[in-house]
Amino acid sequence: AGVQPSSAGAGPPNLRHGQQNTAMAIAWVFPGQGSQKVGMAEALLSIDGTRERFAMASELLGRDLLAICQGESGGGDGPDDLNDTRNTQPALFVIESVLADNLQQQGREPALVAGHSLGELVALYSTGVFGLETGLQLMKTRSELMASAGGGAMTAVIGFDRAQLDDLVAATDGVSIANDNSDAQVVISGAPEAVQSVSEALKCKRAIPLAVSGAFHSPFMAEAAKRFAAELDNVPFMDARVPVLSNSAASASTSADDLKQRLKQQMTTGVRWRETMAAMTDSGVDIVVEIGPGNVLSGLAKRSMSGVTTAQIGGAEDLGQ
Repeated sequence: AGVQPSSAGAGPPNLRHGQQNTAMAIAWVFPGQGSQKVGMAEALLSIDGTRERFAMASELLGRDLLAICQGESGGGDGPDDLNDTRNTQPALFVIESVLADNLQQQGREPALVAGHSLGELVALYSTGVFGLETGLQLMKTRSELMASAGGGAMTAVIGFDRAQLDDLVAATDGVSIANDNSDAQVVISGAPEAVQSVSEALKCKRAIPLAVSGAFHSPFMAEAAKRFAAELDNVPFMDARVPVLSNSAASASTSADDLKQRLKQQMTTGVRWRETMAAMTDSGVDIVVEIGPGNVLSGLAKRSMSGVTTAQIGGAEDLGQ
C-alpha cells in the first residue's frame, strides 16, 4: 500500500472519458493507499454490480466492507477503520475494479495501464491478467501480510535536492526510497530512527511523517514479500491485453511471467512512479485517466508530464450514468 501524500492538480471538470479523440494515447492509472476517504463508495452505489462486489469482498473478509467505507462498523472480528490497510486495500480494489469494468463495458480500452502500489493489482485485473475472485483474494492476502509486518516508519519529503537525498539514503542503514513519486516528491521508508535521521538532515520544503503501520516498499517487508510470492506461485496469470507499467520495473510488458515476477518484487522495492510517468510520455500518452477516488496521480501527472490532459473517474456521474 504505497502512500500518496499530495493531491493537488485536478483535471478539467467537464472532461468526460467519452470525449476522446481516437488519435490520442490514453493511459489508465489506479491510485493506492492515501486516496481512500470515508464515503468514497457513495458515488458508485447506483452502478449495477457495485453492492454485489462489496458483498463478495465482505464475505471473503468476514466483515462488512461497504459499511466500513461509510464510516460504520463492519461487524465481525476484523478492524473497522477504513485507514487500516486490511480494509483500505480491498476497498480500493473493489471501487477501482467496478469503475474499470464499467469503462470497458462502454467499449473503452487504454493504450497503457499503471497502478500505484495496490493499484498495480487493479491494473493487472483490468487487463485480464487474473479474474475478480483471484484479485480480491490476492488483495486480502497482501493487506494482511503487510499489516503484520509492522515496526517501521514512512515520511514524505517535498521540495528537495535529489543528489543530497540519494547520498543520505546511501549513507544511512535501514532507510530506502519507497515511493519515487516525482522530481519534487518522494516517500522514504524504513527503521524509524533512520527515517528521522534522513528527513532531519535533508534540506527540503517539508517532511511529513505518515500515519502508517509499517515501512511499506522497503526491506522491512521481506518476510511478507516472500510469503506473498509463494501465494503468487499458485495463481495462474494470463498475458495482459494492454501493456502494463509495473512499480518495480517502469517498462511496459504484457507477458504473464514478467508481470508476476515484477509483482513479487513490488513489496520490497520502491514505487517508481516518476519513471512510470516518463515512460508514459515516451510512449506518446497525452491523456491520463485516474480511476478511483481523488486526484493524487492526476496532480503528479499535471506537474510532471508536459502538455498532458488529466481526468478523474470516481463514480457513476463521471461515467455518464
